Amino acid sequence: MNSRKSLHLSRRGFCLCCVGAATVGLTGGWLSPPQAYAEAHRLVGMIRDAAAKANITTHKLRGNVSILEGSGGNIAVHAGPDGKLLIDAGITATRPRIEKALAALGPQPIANLVNTHWHFDHADGNEWLHSEGASIVAHVNTKKHLMEAQRVVDWDFTFPPSPAGAIPGETFDADKSVTLAGCRLDLICYEPAHTDSDIGVHFVDQNILHVGDTYWNGIYPFIDYSTGGSIDGTITACAKNLQLAEKDTVIVPGHGSPISKKTELKEFYDMLVAIRENVSKLKQQGMSLGETVAAQPTKKFDRKWGQFVITPALFTELVYQGV
Repeated sequence: MNSRKSLHLSRRGFCLCCVGAATVGLTGGWLSPPQAYAEAHRLVGMIRDAAAKANITTHKLRGNVSILEGSGGNIAVHAGPDGKLLIDAGITATRPRIEKALAALGPQPIANLVNTHWHFDHADGNEWLHSEGASIVAHVNTKKHLMEAQRVVDWDFTFPPSPAGAIPGETFDADKSVTLAGCRLDLICYEPAHTDSDIGVHFVDQNILHVGDTYWNGIYPFIDYSTGGSIDGTITACAKNLQLAEKDTVIVPGHGSPISKKTELKEFYDMLVAIRENVSKLKQQGMSLGETVAAQPTKKFDRKWGQFVITPALFTELVYQGV
């Protein structure tokens, strides 16, 4: 496969696009998975630089809920009479375009922000949104990770502690129902999945379910073992999302095409289960990581799911680590 031809540089999954583009630019082609993430200490900066030029696309859903696509993870916004509620904060460098997109949704002030987890492409904008009036709600582990220097081994990068204004003021560690800015929400806690800080957000009246990075629509997901993630936890979170979703539920993934549905989520779940089983069997046979990657346990799924920066080889490594 020609790696250059398989790279899709679109707005979708902006953060990952930048990683892929930067990797190609640095090396003239794709690096092996370990080499690619050994460059991540440089790529995080490149992602932030690219975010300064990123466009934001607004997708209007229903019941005054919209998705802002283009700044890291997909951002949900409810613009109601009591103010604007955001799910995830994107990357700070995109602030001018996020502000423009928010203004186009109405004159309401920013009132609340919910983080689906701690990663910088979902929480980097916390500080400026807080300065504009947002009260921040998140899982207790999101607060913990933002308050501390946090190393992500697979990115070979250590994030410094976040400034005081970026730290969530309200935390929780069990499912709860709340009303924020006049919008009824069910906040859903997962067992450690993509990280140990993941939550989902169900907009009750609109029947919209934002599941953060427990679901990557049409692309292999990253799993952050440094902060408690695992393939088994990701599968369990996906099963929980399937149980919560109804036929007409709009599902918002953390990355990939921002508007999805239950049938597509089920495809993601089936892919995870099948690849986990394939990799587990090879590991149990005594195959090394290199031998397992060479055996191509993801091959059946690569055409659909493996056309992005989380390559088949890298995803195999992530699964191998957890089985």
